[in-house]
Amino acid sequence: MRTHIRSFSMRGGRVTPAQRRAYDELFPLLRVPYSPAPIDLTGTFNRQAPTVLEVGFGMGEATAAIAAQRPDVNFLAVEVIVAGIGALARRATDLRLGNIRIVGHDAVEVVRDMIAPATLFGAHVFFPDPWPKARHHKRRLIAPFFAGLLASRIATGGYLHCATDWENYAQQMLAVLDNEPKLRNAHAAYAPAPVNPLVKRPATRFHARGAELGHGVWDLVFIRR
Repeated sequence: MRTHIRSFSMRGGRVTPAQRRAYDELFPLLRVPYSPAPIDLTGTFNRQAPTVLEVGFGMGEATAAIAAQRPDVNFLAVEVIVAGIGALARRATDLRLGNIRIVGHDAVEVVRDMIAPATLFGAHVFFPDPWPKARHHKRRLIAPFFAGLLASRIATGGYLHCATDWENYAQQMLAVLDNEPKLRNAHAAYAPAPVNPLVKRPATRFHARGAELGHGVWDLVFIRR
């Protein structure tokens, strides 16, 4: 039973025939079903390697690029939108990326139920839904409860990297993460863009469109105490 406010919208838009085909045919090969109990990450990836959680990967462009950069790292990618899941499954298959697994489920429940404490090397939350209207701010993912939960799943010395192109949300993220006792900011405030102790965050088409419109991008990198 869901006990939290849902931070995402299911208005995922049109699913192309290719995305639907990839969702039906390729996603099952990479799928990690939702489980109410912690999963064995070594067994899930058939190897022992550092694991990074990718929360809300959109169309999977950044996730695939990062996974290609670091074949020595496992990436557990979480998304609920069919089009995005299909798109990442296709990218991972075409690029022969054996270090990606996909969970098609609510990220809060995945972190709460499927990830054991102190088992992640890192976590990425890139461009989550900003819920720009003030009355919807309560739906934003980076809030005290989720920040504390996610931090508890990261091992000491691991990291959390967030990014947004909404300044108001960036300010909220900074306040929330600064007040999470299990985390310390790797920088004075926002990270020089893009800084990450593991990989460089790639600029996606989504990011490029925002830049063309004059939107800034704010990165935050926090280290698990």
